Amino acid sequence: MRIWVDIVNSPQVLFLRPIISELERRGHEVVLTTRDFAQTIELADRAGLRHTPLGRHGGASRGRTIRVNLERAVALVRHLRRQRFDLAISHNSYSQAIAARLLGVPFVTMMDYEHTRPNHLAFRLARRVLVPDVFPEAALRAFGAAHKTVRYPGLKEELYLGQFVPDPDFLTRSSLPTEKTLVVVRPPAYWADYYRGKGDLFRALLRHILDDPSSFVVFLPRIAEQACSVRHVPPAKLIVPAQALDGPNLLYHADVVASAGGTMNREAALLGTPTYTVFEGLLGAVDKALICQGRLRSIRSERDLETVKIQKKVCCQPLPARGAELVAFVTDAILEAV
Repeated sequence: MRIWVDIVNSPQVLFLRPIISELERRGHEVVLTTRDFAQTIELADRAGLRHTPLGRHGGASRGRTIRVNLERAVALVRHLRRQRFDLAISHNSYSQAIAARLLGVPFVTMMDYEHTRPNHLAFRLARRVLVPDVFPEAALRAFGAAHKTVRYPGLKEELYLGQFVPDPDFLTRSSLPTEKTLVVVRPPAYWADYYRGKGDLFRALLRHILDDPSSFVVFLPRIAEQACSVRHVPPAKLIVPAQALDGPNLLYHADVVASAGGTMNREAALLGTPTYTVFEGLLGAVDKALICQGRLRSIRSERDLETVKIQKKVCCQPLPARGAELVAFVTDAILEAV
């Protein structure tokens, strides 16, 4: 078969790469498109993926984000209309969902967060929906997808972290200090449909971390203006990497991870690093599961900042690896949609 895969955000490079490899191993031809957002294109290049960049992110304006997604859908149709595809796959690429429908290509989407309204679009346009096994049944019914959903065991991050092997020299090669308490921080996507706050809690958390004399922060912005917000912090205290770093190694070697997002928190928690979420929105079922396991700590108010411990990590206790079986399960479920 000829299969079109669309990657629109940097974490999806790690997630979709083993699926792409498995599809190709089984003899299928994969055509890959990407979107210029965060480090998506850089990471795809580094992973050795052959891809065509099309479109960009809409930035901090929600209205502009909708418009840019529609424009990208049109660009995808124009670029691919002379090609034949048996299947289109993504992790909730809204522009691909629209373009695939216009091109008459069966669309399979994957998603792991139930509290975003655009699920109505992607789930309803999809022939098949893949979600983790903790995804609420009520949400699937609300999105019109209960009858066409396949649940996979575990979390999507386990699919690729199962093959992760730590690099003992990562900190040295990345010019990151080993004597400081290394804290990895990622700000919120405050323009996203699912985000409910104004970022006050995240800013309070960042001040709390910077106030600790032992801390050194690796700040990972989503868009350029977020990098500008920390320009006043001296380089001896905080760095904004000029290039994309090896995410799993960074999170594995970090002493603390604090983010207002989702994927990075789950990666760090699964790798055994003390992880705090300051997500100002409705927590997803996957995050609640990690909180119940004690692998993720939720910061819901400034009073909770007292529980954030900035200290060197004693040891890592990653979850047992099961990546290969998840890759096979998800790939089977995708191909059965045809």
